[in-house]
Amino acid sequence: MYNLASCIYIDYSAALINFQNPPTVVRRFPCKCSDSYPNPKPDSMADPDEPLTPAGRLFVQPLMDQIINSSVALQNPIDADAIKAAIGESIMVRHPRFCSLMVRDAAGREHWRRTPVDVDRHVIVRDAPLSDDPSVSDEDAVSDYIADLTVSSPLAADKPLWEVHLLRAHRTAVFRVHHALGDGISLMSLMLSCCRRADDPSKVPTIGGVGASSAPPPSTPERRKLGFWTAMMMVWYTLVYVLEFLSRALWRSDEPTAIIGGAGVELWPRKLATARFRLDDMKIVKRVVENATINDVLFGIISCGLSRYLDMTSPQGQAGLKDGVGMTGLAMVNLRAEAGLQDVSKLMDGKSKIRWGNKFGMLLLPIYYHKTDFDSNSDPIEFVRRAKAMIDKKKLSLEAPFSYALGNLVMSLFGAKIASILNYRIVCNTSFTLSNVVGPREEITMVGNPVRHLRATSSTLPHGTQICRYW
Repeated sequence: MYNLASCIYIDYSAALINFQNPPTVVRRFPCKCSDSYPNPKPDSMADPDEPLTPAGRLFVQPLMDQIINSSVALQNPIDADAIKAAIGESIMVRHPRFCSLMVRDAAGREHWRRTPVDVDRHVIVRDAPLSDDPSVSDEDAVSDYIADLTVSSPLAADKPLWEVHLLRAHRTAVFRVHHALGDGISLMSLMLSCCRRADDPSKVPTIGGVGASSAPPPSTPERRKLGFWTAMMMVWYTLVYVLEFLSRALWRSDEPTAIIGGAGVELWPRKLATARFRLDDMKIVKRVVENATINDVLFGIISCGLSRYLDMTSPQGQAGLKDGVGMTGLAMVNLRAEAGLQDVSKLMDGKSKIRWGNKFGMLLLPIYYHKTDFDSNSDPIEFVRRAKAMIDKKKLSLEAPFSYALGNLVMSLFGAKIASILNYRIVCNTSFTLSNVVGPREEITMVGNPVRHLRATSSTLPHGTQICRYW
C-alpha cells in the first residue's frame, strides 16, 4: 500500500554547500512561453481562443515559469508503443488544456488555442541508461535527470505544454506538465484517472476525498462557548499574518543562512534527494504530543532537519549561529471546497463548483534554528511541539484565501508582470518551499504495469531548498 510511508522529495541547490562562492548566474534559456513562434489560426469559430486564468497567466511569466515534473517508477519493462496508444485514447488528450497551444494576441494577452495532438511529439523514448556508472541506482539516476530538466529544458511552445519521457533502462516514466495547465491536485487526479487498481483492473483508483481531513466532531457546549473567542482569534491571526505576507512581498526577508536562496538561485545546478519515514513511527511520535497530527510531526521533522543541517554547514558553526534565527517556509494550500484529490469528471464540468486549474493559496510557515545537540539537554520532541503551536494558529487564520484573492486583485489592477514580480519577491524573501502531493489509496498499475512509487517536484524557484511531501 502506498500509504504505509510518507516521503519527502527534497530539491536543493547543489551550490549550497559552497554558498560563500556561488556560481555565476547565467540565464540559459529565454522565456519558454513567448510570442516568438507562429500562432496558427483556429479552423473555425467552434473552438474560440480561451483566455488563461489569472493563476495561469502568472505561471507563464518569465520570473514564475513553472513546470511540474513527476516520475512514475514501474515494476516491469516499459512498452513504449502501449503507452503511446494508451495516451492517445486517454481522457488526457481530450482535456482542453492538454490539446491547446498557449498563444498571445496583439495586446500580449495569453490564450489557449485548440490544436491537434501528435502523441509521438509528446512522448520521448530513451533506451540508453542515464549513467555509465553501474553503482548509480535507478532512483538516483532518475533524480539527477529530473534535476537537470528543472533548470535546462523548457517545454516547446509550438505544441501543448506537456511531455512524457520514457526512461526504458530505468523502467520509469517522467511526466512534465506546465503549471499553467493546472495545480498538483488537478494533475494528480487526472493522472490517476488514467491508471487502474492492481487488485481489480476494471476499476480506477479511489480518488474522491483522498487526502481530505476527517470531518470535525459535532459541536459541543464547550465549543459553542469558545465560538466568540475563536472568532476573535481568527480575526487577530488573519490580520497579523496578512501584514506579514504583505511585508514579504515588499521588503522583509529572512536572515542569511545556508538554505536561503535569492534572485538567480533558480538557475543554479540542482540536486534531488528522497527521505522516507514510516507512518507507524510518526504515529508513535504523534501520541507523545497531545492533539498532534501527522502534519505536525512531519513539519517538526523538517524544522529539526534544517536546524541540524545548519549546524553542519554554516560557516559560523554552532558557536557562531545565533539560536532562534528564523527560516520561513512557503506552503501551497488547496482552496477547493472538497479537500484532497478530486473526481476528474467534476473538475472538467463547467457547471461544477470544483473547477479545474490552479486553485491554491500560500501560507508562510516560520520555523527557528535551535541547536540539535541531542547528547545534552536538547529534546527533539520540542520541534514537534513548536510546529504544532505554529500550525494551530495558521489553521485559525484566513491567510491562504487572502493570498489567492490578493493575487487575483493585483493581476486585475496591475497586470501579470507586476503580479509575477511580487510573487518572485515573496519567494526570494523566504527560505524554502513546501508542497504536498497525495497519492492513491491502493496499489495501482499504468497500462497494466504495476507502479512501484511516485515522485513529484517542480522546476526551480529562487529558493535554496524545495520540499515536496507525498504519501
